Amino acid sequence: MYNKVILVGNLTRDIELRYSQGGMAIANTAIATSRKFTVNGEKKEEVCFVDITFFARSAEIANQYLRKGSKILVEGRLNFDQWVDQNGQKRSKHSVVVETMQMLDSKGDAQNGGNYPAQQSQTGQQGGYASQQPQSYQQPTNTQQQPSYGQNKQMPNSNSVPEIDIDEDEIPF
Repeated sequence: MYNKVILVGNLTRDIELRYSQGGMAIANTAIATSRKFTVNGEKKEEVCFVDITFFARSAEIANQYLRKGSKILVEGRLNFDQWVDQNGQKRSKHSVVVETMQMLDSKGDAQNGGNYPAQQSQTGQQGGYASQQPQSYQQPTNTQQQPSYGQNKQMPNSNSVPEIDIDEDEIPF
């Protein structure tokens, strides 16, 4: 079976961050997506609101950098939640468990409401939004990935790269 969801939209509320008894971060929010279509010459828009949940380090990153209205792309899996409410009625809903996210706000949007630091992009250029590439975070996997360099880029020489002491807590992903 295959369970994969990809959504692009805006957050409908600020992140609600909490920690499990085991210390794992869990963040909840919702995303609004829309589609425009025409019926009998009349333009219409349909909006869909979906609850999303981040886990572990991605939950902490989402809480730190995302706010209500932030535009993001999320990839994850559909989850079916069931519970009994205070009145004893059975309730259920579908939500998305986020496995990968990309922050899509533009530089201007980030200056107005976001708190995005300058990042090292995949092409090795400094500047986050100045590099015209959205920031992204993907849950760690067991496979090792090699860094991606542009076709005209050479691997840096170990003598030309200064050694920098960085505390892991300072890295946003």
